[in-house]
Amino acid sequence: MKRNFHFLLSILVILILVSGCTPEYPFILEVPGGESTPTLDFEITPFPTRRPYGPGELVDYIAQTGDTLPVLAIHFNTSVEEIMAANPIIPGDATTMPPGMPMKIPIYYRPLWGSSYQIIPDSLFINGPEQVDFDSSAFVNQTGGWLKNYSAYVAGITRSGAEIVDYVALNYSISPRLLLAILDYQTGALSNPRQPVDEYLLGFEDKFNPTIYLQLLKAANLINNGYYDWRSGSLSELELEDGSLERPDPWQNAATVGLQYYYSIVYTKPYYQRAISPDGLAATYAKLFGNPWLDVVPHIPGSLRQPDFRLPFLTGKLWAYTGGPHTGWGEGAPFAAIDFAPPSTLHGCALSSEWVAAVADGIIARSETGIVVLDLDMDGDERTGWVIFYLHIGEDGRIPLGTRVKAGDPIGHPSCERGSSTGTHVHIARKYNGEWLLAEGALGFNLEGWVVTNGDEAYEGTLEKSGAVVRACVCADARSQLSSSRP
Repeated sequence: MKRNFHFLLSILVILILVSGCTPEYPFILEVPGGESTPTLDFEITPFPTRRPYGPGELVDYIAQTGDTLPVLAIHFNTSVEEIMAANPIIPGDATTMPPGMPMKIPIYYRPLWGSSYQIIPDSLFINGPEQVDFDSSAFVNQTGGWLKNYSAYVAGITRSGAEIVDYVALNYSISPRLLLAILDYQTGALSNPRQPVDEYLLGFEDKFNPTIYLQLLKAANLINNGYYDWRSGSLSELELEDGSLERPDPWQNAATVGLQYYYSIVYTKPYYQRAISPDGLAATYAKLFGNPWLDVVPHIPGSLRQPDFRLPFLTGKLWAYTGGPHTGWGEGAPFAAIDFAPPSTLHGCALSSEWVAAVADGIIARSETGIVVLDLDMDGDERTGWVIFYLHIGEDGRIPLGTRVKAGDPIGHPSCERGSSTGTHVHIARKYNGEWLLAEGALGFNLEGWVVTNGDEAYEGTLEKSGAVVRACVCADARSQLSSSRP
């Protein structure tokens, strides 16, 4: 059974915060009379396969950046208890595993495992420390591709092609190098002086806005969906264009799975297999930026702990927990954000007189329409260290860029500015070294001892502390309310 590409695109809800040749590898495009089947001009080298393992057989595994025991248990179809028994050196309160640590993991075999080939390391997937010294504009300008002469009106100003890449990279926290490699692989953006005639350059048909910005934005959203769903353990299989299923290899890293997920949606099966192979995107990335596996610096250390955070409103104020874990940015994963709303006698959207507070000491690394970013390591760069992302901060009273704050200091008023909102509230999420951190899990959000748990759906869930439970509800009823006790 072949998937209908237009149906896939129709279920992509307009993302929350969007304010002469064909691509090298064809997309799944519906044409009159049915789907076209391109003639392949390359051979597909079969991927190595893993043997079936006996139930509970111990296999070797080297911990990768961001690994946690609950998610490793999901990937290997085992349990945390069995992993702990096989690795008694791991403490019971472990959060992230130390990258490079040898482990033994009991495995319970599942069929249909996909490629074990890894495309890029996770630290080069996210917009983190490895991207700090990269100048997208300078890099693009020294290439011979069409992107250096491209510009479009995006988010209130005219931006060059490189500036559009940086804008998407900043908001989704995806490496600009990776986004450039994707553009070059699929459109020749850095290597072909002629822009493809197809207005939907990455294959996403949108008659309202065919610009490369919207194309890249949708691609970034899908790539993040795959990356963070693998991080959380909620992605277990990919459905390819021909209806066949493929399960990501249990040894895979999140960056590779994110790219596998993306290409499983936009490509037919042969071109998907090519894209995720050493001859696909990986070759383009290496041609542009060198071997990504040389001198890999993990961006998430072992035993990472969240700093002490207070609730994001002033002491003694009673606010409602209106949104459990949901996307930090875009649509779908990562479920990194939670919402709080101030008391109000008005319904809908209105700038509140209540103040949003800094959850910790830091410096304001970004202050723009609807957004404030609090940087805890004080270097003013949100790609490094712990960062708190605030959304829906009103313009009136919004704290200026570069301001140093103490925990509890006011930073602005909750509103509905920027993004999609049906009522006045503040949306907060965490990042560490550029990676969105899931609101629930081994590194779950903790605010004054209130720990976040997921619900059955996005925006549902609870805050729990010493047996007390506050349930997320947009109704802002008594059961969803709590107050900050921090001075």
